[in-house]
Amino acid sequence: MSWPAMSWLGAVRTASGGMLRHKVQAVAIGLVVLVSTASATLGLALLAASNTPFQHAFGAQNGADVTVTVDTARAGPAALAATRGLSGVTAAAGPFATSTVQAQLGGQPFGQLVLAGRATAGGPVDDVVLNAGHWPDGPGQVVLDGSPGGGGPGGSGLGLGSTLTITGIPGSPALTIVGFGNSITNTADGWVTPGEISRLQAPGIPSSAQMLYRFTHAASYGEVRADVAEVTGALPPHAVTGAASWLAAENEAAGNGAIMEPFVVAFALIGLAMAVLIVGNVVSGAVVAGYQRIGVLKSVGLTPAQVVLAYLSRVGWPALAGCLAGVVAGNVLALPVLQNSADAYGVGSQHVPLWASVVAPVGMLALVMLAGFGPALRAGRLSAAEAIAAGRAPRSGRGYAAHRLAARLRLPRPVGLGLAAPFARPARTAVTLAAIAFGATAVIFAFGLNSSLSRAAASQTHSATVPVRVEQFGPGAGPEQAPSAAQNAAVAAALRDVPGTLRSVALYRNEVKVPGIAGNVNAQAFGGDAAWTGFGIIAGRWYDAPGEVDVNTAFLNASGLAVGDTATVNTGTDPPTQVTVHIVGEVFHPSSEPTLYGSTRTLPGLATAANLGEYDVALRPGTDAGTYVQAVNRALGGSSPWQATIQHDGGKFYSVAISLVGLLALMVAVAAGLGVLNTVLMTTRDRVHDLGVFKSLGMRPGQVLAMVVAWIAVPAAVAAAIAAPAAVALNTATVRAMAGTAHTGIPASFTQVFPPSRLALLSLAAVAIAVAGALLPASWAARARPAAALHAE
Repeated sequence: MSWPAMSWLGAVRTASGGMLRHKVQAVAIGLVVLVSTASATLGLALLAASNTPFQHAFGAQNGADVTVTVDTARAGPAALAATRGLSGVTAAAGPFATSTVQAQLGGQPFGQLVLAGRATAGGPVDDVVLNAGHWPDGPGQVVLDGSPGGGGPGGSGLGLGSTLTITGIPGSPALTIVGFGNSITNTADGWVTPGEISRLQAPGIPSSAQMLYRFTHAASYGEVRADVAEVTGALPPHAVTGAASWLAAENEAAGNGAIMEPFVVAFALIGLAMAVLIVGNVVSGAVVAGYQRIGVLKSVGLTPAQVVLAYLSRVGWPALAGCLAGVVAGNVLALPVLQNSADAYGVGSQHVPLWASVVAPVGMLALVMLAGFGPALRAGRLSAAEAIAAGRAPRSGRGYAAHRLAARLRLPRPVGLGLAAPFARPARTAVTLAAIAFGATAVIFAFGLNSSLSRAAASQTHSATVPVRVEQFGPGAGPEQAPSAAQNAAVAAALRDVPGTLRSVALYRNEVKVPGIAGNVNAQAFGGDAAWTGFGIIAGRWYDAPGEVDVNTAFLNASGLAVGDTATVNTGTDPPTQVTVHIVGEVFHPSSEPTLYGSTRTLPGLATAANLGEYDVALRPGTDAGTYVQAVNRALGGSSPWQATIQHDGGKFYSVAISLVGLLALMVAVAAGLGVLNTVLMTTRDRVHDLGVFKSLGMRPGQVLAMVVAWIAVPAAVAAAIAAPAAVALNTATVRAMAGTAHTGIPASFTQVFPPSRLALLSLAAVAIAVAGALLPASWAARARPAAALHAE
């Protein structure tokens, strides 16, 4: 082998030997790169998932452009089969027999379900993606739309093996949940075998079926209406009883995705910035810490290029291992997160895209090599004498003023030495400070965003203020079977008589017309005081007098009005009634549909039995909601169309968002702690000679530990002062961005989640991250014997 080849091989061997001698530093590089790569992989996967997730899933699952429900007594199999050949139809599936049933879970109302009979999950249209379990293969089995642990209309959690009891059907048949799936266009709430539908058909209800179509043109509501008209015209008159468009499902999914995107982007940017800072600090510090050895290598004949190769190899191997392990860890972490994300977006399934698994490790490895190339190149250009001198100590004069100031403060000598040490390496200290600040900002931001989302969930679901609702779930409920006045009066009587009722209010719903707003406006009229129900107020106040109403942001945007203005409302009642109302408040109600809220005195004619939607109930302190619900349902009786249910916090979106916040914050904090560990480790190695001298002069292990931890105290304190206001500003901006994508304003209370005492306590996260990272090298320095420390130099 030639001398040049041996020299290059020797350079690699030198790098390997240096890596083995500095195992802790190699492990630190590998771990930081691992966490950074995992964070980058997860961040890229989440960004990809939030980028038009519905469109990707719709194409992959052959989503139905239109779901047409037909009366099978009017349109037989032959007539339905003929629609497959219509000019605009590109694919069709069905007919699938359907039945709308009322269900109970564990004796409590579960809600109304549309069940379809399908032999398989796949097909030319609407491939149902199984999230858990298997497709029904026998009687008494059902697959529900959603995922295990989700909630139904009643809010109760459920899983594989749970049993639903179908009410209002002779024999009250039971269905065992054998799987969970997802239809991208929500064609049904659940699926059973085709032969099961006849057993689930309520007496006197016409039989129905659904046909699923894909059309050549279905990109707009106008095109979808034309498609439905084509199918309707090909079938006997009145055969089509309903049609659902894919655009409605897309709008709902797009709304959830848009709300999640701002905080996913915020954490992704924090994670990437952390990766750049920490990896750059790790590699640059490792190169600087090896200057003395580089000088020795140059003195024995290594060329500048061989020195660069030796050092890039030394940091490259642990970085490569960290990248490979990190992309695996990122994929493992992403699996449950993306599953939850798919639930929130309402799409079938999401996976880490291949490009993310390639870009993250390749980009991180390139970042590591780039960060190491500059310092290694400078080291290669130094003469042997300059490299040895650069490796022995910081530049002359650095940190001396800080040492003199610490001495004047009469601090304990170890503490003074530790506090002054960061000023000897200002560049390294600045990068460390930035890493701690980013980590602390992420932790504080996570706590704040968690609180903001929790307040938004409570305001939207009213679960804290309205723990119980009485709704129409019973066998007498249905669009053609409005409860009678006597049945409604029985609810009011039961709520008065059952112990534990603090207050209750009836809620009536209908659509009204407001000049200046195209289409209908949703109106909610309360039959009594409703200020206690817990609506979040964005501006103004809750109404408290006849003639006053509150509206949501969509109402103001559609009408061009503002809080304080007046509006004319046509209630659409018989006889027609027109009233002028005063808008006194804007409420938090994320929806694209204009909605107004008032009392039944303000909106006359809405308080009818047909419009009565629910009773909201507040409980006395100490009352158990489950026991209360059972007592109310017993008082109403089994034949009542009304049943009480327990309200639960949040929903899919809020639970997924809050869990994502915690995971992303934890990863950023771990990366910050590893960055601190490496910084203190490098500083300890820089000052190993000083440590040996100090211990020889009698410095005790506890004093050494205090000195090393004090090295990081100044950067941690400054980082805490930076992180607190940065996190507050980031939380406010993120919550406002999320509200903007949902087309709603937000109450001020949603962002005012940092009282001074909490903010001061959370600011200690910077100190905690710094101390956690410094403890390991500090403990090593405290335990090292003077001779060993001097020999280690």
